[in-house]
Amino acid sequence: MKEGAFTLADPLPELKDPHVIAMLRPWIDVGSVGTIALRKLERFFGAKELGRLTRPGNFYDFTRYRPIMRTVEGSRVLNIPNTIINYAIREEPPDLLFFHLLEPQSFGEDYTDAILDIVDRLDVKQYVRIGGMYDAVPHTRPLLVTGSSSDEAATKYGSSLQLRPSSYQGPTSIVNLVADGVSERNIEAISVMVHLPQYVQLEEDYAGASRLLEVLCSVYNLSKDLADPERGRRQYLEVNNEVLRNKGLKALIERLEVHYDSRAAKRSAQAEEGTKLSPEVEKFLKEMGERFES
Repeated sequence: MKEGAFTLADPLPELKDPHVIAMLRPWIDVGSVGTIALRKLERFFGAKELGRLTRPGNFYDFTRYRPIMRTVEGSRVLNIPNTIINYAIREEPPDLLFFHLLEPQSFGEDYTDAILDIVDRLDVKQYVRIGGMYDAVPHTRPLLVTGSSSDEAATKYGSSLQLRPSSYQGPTSIVNLVADGVSERNIEAISVMVHLPQYVQLEEDYAGASRLLEVLCSVYNLSKDLADPERGRRQYLEVNNEVLRNKGLKALIERLEVHYDSRAAKRSAQAEEGTKLSPEVEKFLKEMGERFES
């Protein structure tokens, strides 16, 4: 069945108080952290496809997002880039919707309106956006998670979220209009962003995905075993081995550790005063921040 720009399953499944968990490629999916987290949840819940854009070429430039030819059971299949929505029915509400959003190159406002049409059509009760970004943080410390929540979500989940507000200012995605639309509809909203070390840049960062899953496990009262941090630990252990052979990189990480520990001390309730950084380190961090923002 058609619903705006989307083709949905017919008949639609009966969803109980559905919650959306959304990720956006490629803008805030560095290290594929959002993709990995969503796919792991989908496998855990046995998710099925609910719908996709009817004509994705209305929004996407296929010279930038290339279609991929694959052979499936002896037949040639063309895989066209698209925005895909999957769903999972749970024994107890809420049921879950998984939004695999692909950033549009054309008609961005129409694209966000189409997403909000689905939110309205399925009577979504909560919208959670997850993702990752590069930052001046060391891989030798717990990965920083920032985000925000609506007043309703903050009241419901309280301290279990433990999100730090983000101070990011700079270029962003037109798909943020979805968050604005969700807020206007008084839908509970949560944004979760994990900060990854810029100097690592793994194609698949399992430590970052694990940190996102930790937050989602808290929100949905799931076993924290689902987060499974072991694979990420092994990845970062390999990074350590590389660091030991690179004196310049080792010095960079030591500076980042100083900055990270200083911020942690300032956040601590027990700390009377944060660690004072040297002028050299302050200058270095300022330059790094300007590079990341650009």
